[in-house]
Amino acid sequence: MTYNSVGTVPQLFYTAIMPKRITQNQFLGEIGEAAVRGRFLNIGFQFDGRSRLEAGIDGIAEVIEDGSPLARMIAVQVKATASGTYVGENETGFSYLLRRKDLNYWRGSNLPVIIVLYRKSDETFFWQEVPRGISEGDRRLQFDKQRDVLDRNSVDRLAALTVPKAGFGYYVPSLGGGEEALVNILPIIMPKEIFVASTPHSGRKAAAFLLDADEPARFDWVINGGSFWSFHDPSTSSCREIVDLDQVEAVETDYLAFHEDLSEQNNFAFLLRQTLRHQFQQDLNWEKERKLLYFRAQEKNTPRRFHYEASRKKTHADVVNVTHSKKEEGRVDFVRHHAFVPRFELLNDQWFLVVTPTYFFTTNGFTPHPYPQALLAGKKRLDNSASLRGQVIMWHRFLTQSDRAKDDLFAQDSELEACLRFEVPPQVSLDTRVPEDVWGETKKQPEDPEIQERLAV
Repeated sequence: MTYNSVGTVPQLFYTAIMPKRITQNQFLGEIGEAAVRGRFLNIGFQFDGRSRLEAGIDGIAEVIEDGSPLARMIAVQVKATASGTYVGENETGFSYLLRRKDLNYWRGSNLPVIIVLYRKSDETFFWQEVPRGISEGDRRLQFDKQRDVLDRNSVDRLAALTVPKAGFGYYVPSLGGGEEALVNILPIIMPKEIFVASTPHSGRKAAAFLLDADEPARFDWVINGGSFWSFHDPSTSSCREIVDLDQVEAVETDYLAFHEDLSEQNNFAFLLRQTLRHQFQQDLNWEKERKLLYFRAQEKNTPRRFHYEASRKKTHADVVNVTHSKKEEGRVDFVRHHAFVPRFELLNDQWFLVVTPTYFFTTNGFTPHPYPQALLAGKKRLDNSASLRGQVIMWHRFLTQSDRAKDDLFAQDSELEACLRFEVPPQVSLDTRVPEDVWGETKKQPEDPEIQERLAV
């Protein structure tokens, strides 16, 4: 009770007592944190929420390997929403704008910081690391709906955030389950004999001499220091003109293949490359500048397909692919050829062919394209580990096709001359599945669907 200004008539003033309320946003925030904690526990991580004094980090996730905590921590900020769509959301992704005050706070963190977006309506969890070097003018993160899902497939990416990037190396824990990895090397079975002869010519002069001769020239040989090496008998071909025939001798291949002198090993590796080129010259062209072999086009602006068996299933590869213009009917934009860079390595008394898949581009199947770099970069961005694995298998099947078709006339003819043979590429068991983005930045798809379609074929 109180009095008015006159002091005579009492007036009563009642203060309404409002009950305490918890907002829907507070409920949603608690639901989101609980849901994210449960998701981390399900994928095998520890998650500890912070106190009510948190200013931009809701919890700390700890990496656990086979039940053993590793003291590798990740700071987690949860952003929960009840329903609706994110900015620019479509079937493949969306964007999210970081708040300035959060960004300023996270910059001082000594832990990697991730943001987890939880949507209650469809129980979706997406996450991304907050880049440490991000500027205030670049606060918008782009989320990929396949890559950035918070589930068991992301444990290796999460663990990789916690390892130090300085020093002599670092270890990424094996958390995501193992897989079989295919190594892009083919063990070589060589002919038992190699022909050695003396020659008065250098390699350059011998090549010029053969090109001027009436017989077909062959270059599956190496000349160094007046010595001629080849897996074929020079007396049976035009090479008889460049060697001293009375000095031709057949020696065991192992004598030269496993020489201790490094220069002799390099000579032998060069001989293997020359032999490979000659052996497949009917199907593969040699590109000198990039030192690669690529599939020949059989006709101008005409595709070529190679059928083979992969993983007990018949399949095929368009080894020469013609890409037509979408704007001008009938015009060819470019022709893409499957190719690989051959390299020969001696490892533990075994020679291997290292197959590095790539592509070669022409304008019509025969004329080199004037701007191949942009086409190659665009195609490489679309390749992943599965496509590279398929290309290694395809090249192995191609290089060994004559061995598998022993009843064919081609195989019978090839037995008349010794040649290189290739065993299957070795497989190794990895303790962990290797996600694509552990090895580098995620490949960005072209925004123009027309360009994407043309590069993918």
